[in-house]
Amino acid sequence: MLKIIVGEKGTGKTKTLIDAVHAALDSQKGSIVFINKGTRHTYDLSSKIRLINTEEYAVENYDAFYGVICGVLSQDFDICDIFVDSITKIVGCNDVPALEAMLDKAAAVCEKAKANLTITISIKEEELSEGLKKYL
Repeated sequence: MLKIIVGEKGTGKTKTLIDAVHAALDSQKGSIVFINKGTRHTYDLSSKIRLINTEEYAVENYDAFYGVICGVLSQDFDICDIFVDSITKIVGCNDVPALEAMLDKAAAVCEKAKANLTITISIKEEELSEGLKKYL
């Protein structure tokens, strides 16, 4: 299942995401992964959660990010949840059609792996395309 959390910068998306990470940690038995640009949430997360800093990899577009998702899922069959903070900051662009295409592919691969994927996106809810609204 893929879910997006949307809102303008400063509306509490990251706090909502971190709360969801902790809720998953309390309720899930599998592995949990948190993907972020940088290491600023290192101390906000339990040491049981795998933190991936995308600055350590050449994630420059949505195709590269999709590759990260596939790599994460392929290395551990016990992953139950993947959380991504600020996808547009990670890839460095706001190309909505490319984002929609990547989300569709990511949703399919996560469904096959039986993993949940939750992503924050800095965009006003009223500006969402139909392709993004289906993931609210």
